[in-house]
Amino acid sequence: MTGASRRIAVFGAGYIGLVTGACFAELGHRVVVRDIQPERIRLLNSGEVPFFEPGLGDLITRNKERLAFTLDVEEAVRDAEAVFVCVDTPPTASGDADLSRVWAVVDALRGASHLVAVVVKSTVPVGTGARVRAALDERDLGHVGYASNPEFTAEGRAVEDFLRPDRVVIGASDDAVARWVADLYGRLDSPVELMDVASAEMVKLASNALLATRITFINEIATVCEATGADIGHVSRAVGLDHRLGPHFLRAGLGYGGSCFPKDSRALRAMASNSGYPFQLLNAVIEVNELQPRRAIQRLKTELDGLKGRRIALLGMTFKPGTDDMREAPSTIIASRLLAEGATVTCWDPMAPHTDGRQEPWSSATRRPDPLGAMTDADAAILVTEWPELTDVDWTAAARLMRNPLLLDGRNLLDPAALLSAGFTHMGVGRGTRRPR
Repeated sequence: MTGASRRIAVFGAGYIGLVTGACFAELGHRVVVRDIQPERIRLLNSGEVPFFEPGLGDLITRNKERLAFTLDVEEAVRDAEAVFVCVDTPPTASGDADLSRVWAVVDALRGASHLVAVVVKSTVPVGTGARVRAALDERDLGHVGYASNPEFTAEGRAVEDFLRPDRVVIGASDDAVARWVADLYGRLDSPVELMDVASAEMVKLASNALLATRITFINEIATVCEATGADIGHVSRAVGLDHRLGPHFLRAGLGYGGSCFPKDSRALRAMASNSGYPFQLLNAVIEVNELQPRRAIQRLKTELDGLKGRRIALLGMTFKPGTDDMREAPSTIIASRLLAEGATVTCWDPMAPHTDGRQEPWSSATRRPDPLGAMTDADAAILVTEWPELTDVDWTAAARLMRNPLLLDGRNLLDPAALLSAGFTHMGVGRGTRRPR
């Protein structure tokens, strides 16, 4: 692969589209990113990134001569050789993926006969590519190639994942189009997997479903550990040392969240159901994950003999550290349940966005600027997001500030022995409850 410089239009300036555009510019291509949100484009044109992603701002600044942002479809497509579709595909009420934004892009390409390829990075159901291909044909774009090129980037390390991928997956029925898209990644030292479109679409869904299954499995083992007196820390470490299994995604906690795992698992389940197959394993994965934060609330309720009138501190709100993303974050369920039980909720997070008057599940919670402030006068604290700042907290001071020094470590981040020494009652996931002597 030569990795020759190309002209690319990226539709969508969200997490995937903006990372895709900036990274392609880093690889030497000229990129125009188009979005429908004026404020987002205004921020980008003024040098600001509308969300937090490590390294992304520096990447955009470094490649500003090869990277442009616009609201205008014609401006984005005018000189482009390829259009990358990176719009979101949120779930519908039935769990199916909402493809309306994908179809809006396809409609916007009428007359773009100069294109070499339309490439979909958005996560879509298997069979979407065939429908898009037919739609392009109907719009007199039958000569324009089509490819599926799913993304495998994780928030918090998306730039690293794009530039140093485990693999690049490209699905196309035309070998020439597949090679042309593969050439865009020519400067990367990574394997390129070429396949048919349907298989490429399935790779993304299957990958996320398998990762979600591993998380859910270790959470189920953690529940059994709590019932039997075993320690999930020892169990998961020893299991992960097996070369056949590995340690990845074997950390017990409050369940997975974010923009991908929940949505994609439900989409795969819906797709299977629509095809007449009840995906029973995935049903169980989704059910267990939805129960995981609720189990934590029930444990706390039992320990405190009820939650009404209690003050509970939430330490961390985003679905994972290193991001400001609140989508499907376990904290939203936990905060909602605590408030419904009559508790008062205080919370801390270094990056979670403020509600600005919006009625979010945590909008009735009181934000504090630091963890100690959130825990002051609290009857219990729940560590929800494993922010590294929490390892530096003076836990002895925290115990003195709380009405009742009780911590439910929902990510097993902290050393139980150190917390016991600080005066805390410690509840871990898969570790039971330990009390100071």
